[in-house]
Amino acid sequence: MRNIVFLSIPALRRQDMTRLPALNRLLEKGSVTDLCPSFPCVTCSVQANLTTGMLPWKHGIVGNGLWKPEERKVEMWTFNNESVETSQLWDLIYHHPDNPRSAVWFPLQAVECSAEFVCTHKPIHHPDGSEELWCYTRYPELYRELLKEFGHFPLQNYWGPMANIRSAEWVVHTAQWLAEREMPEFFYIYLAYPDYQPQRFGPNSPEVETMLGELNGLLDSLITHFTEAYDRKITWFIAGEYAMTEVSHTTFPNRVLREAGLLKVRESDGRQDSPIRSAARDYTRFAGELPDMETSSAFALCDHQMAHVFVPNKEESVIRKIVELFEGQPGIDEVLAGEGIARYGLQHPRSGDVILVSKPDSWMAYYWWLDDAKAPDFARKVDIHQKPGYDPCEQFLDLETKSIPLKPELVRGSHGAPARDLSQKTFFLCSDARFVPEYEIRDTDVFEWIMKSSWI
Repeated sequence: MRNIVFLSIPALRRQDMTRLPALNRLLEKGSVTDLCPSFPCVTCSVQANLTTGMLPWKHGIVGNGLWKPEERKVEMWTFNNESVETSQLWDLIYHHPDNPRSAVWFPLQAVECSAEFVCTHKPIHHPDGSEELWCYTRYPELYRELLKEFGHFPLQNYWGPMANIRSAEWVVHTAQWLAEREMPEFFYIYLAYPDYQPQRFGPNSPEVETMLGELNGLLDSLITHFTEAYDRKITWFIAGEYAMTEVSHTTFPNRVLREAGLLKVRESDGRQDSPIRSAARDYTRFAGELPDMETSSAFALCDHQMAHVFVPNKEESVIRKIVELFEGQPGIDEVLAGEGIARYGLQHPRSGDVILVSKPDSWMAYYWWLDDAKAPDFARKVDIHQKPGYDPCEQFLDLETKSIPLKPELVRGSHGAPARDLSQKTFFLCSDARFVPEYEIRDTDVFEWIMKSSWI
């Protein structure tokens, strides 16, 4: 049994490797090839593809958010490992006769997974809306030890306007700490840090160049410390997850549905129960215009460059109307319904009745209000788990007013659309050339190559 370290890192392109000499160190006896992410090319889905070798129709992770129609709840980013409906790498490695141990560090859907060592951010949400810093570890005493040694995971630096390398440093330093003490035979680490600057400034910006320099220093430290910590050779795997594209256009699916009479809203003063809720909070009261899910015929859960459109009553006439409504819309590349959804392996009960696909230079905002004065109060707050859709505008919070500008045009980079061009693809690297093919692979192939290496 060999020691395996698997890094999944978003927003990296093959060309970025010239800025990452730390990874080039691994190519002395290794190899690299192009990796094509599967649609939707978003974090939760791609990570499930990488770790199961399956597409969403099998593992069930159809995006970064799940819609629960019976509860009228949207759950963004927070679903537990039980949401992944098939075995992952650490589940299968567990059955190896040499009894290897696995560590899972900060990927999505890690909560309550079966690995021996688990750590991921999981703040405590209180009923009054306040938040307490905390991390989930399989055994609570592990986070208490990490807390004593490194302080709390700096969640404020993980997402939003203050996102920076500090959060990635905490992930790397705590992973090194565990490696020195336990040497788990399989170690999976997710480094989210490269995801943010491309969205703020564009993938070809000077800020991304600076970020890559910082990332290289962190990777160099990680590789050096792990090599020193382990008493046997490490086989390194690195998958880039997906790449970012420049965007200059925003689509508003819920506004289109509203103007067509399919999405109904009601105005709340914040004293009644909300007609749409979040799975991350106990409180449900908000002021402003909110979708009325009791009377609406459709609702779009927007997620970067794609959206699941849900039709509560599954009416064929409504589905046809939605397809006709969005075909030819600016920024829309494909409108999938019926058997067309299976084209990308998304024929799962959690998927929308219609799936919208952006063009590479466009992204989708969740907004449904037509007048910013009537936007719900949470729209101007950093609350990635509360909103019924992804909101990259949180990265542009005005620190003086503590308010998010409702200006989607600020966003310069996005991802999620099918990777048809080299600029939308990333790379797969292994320090042992035997476990990298000479041809382009898909994210679902990564699972197979890691499993091949683990049984030799």
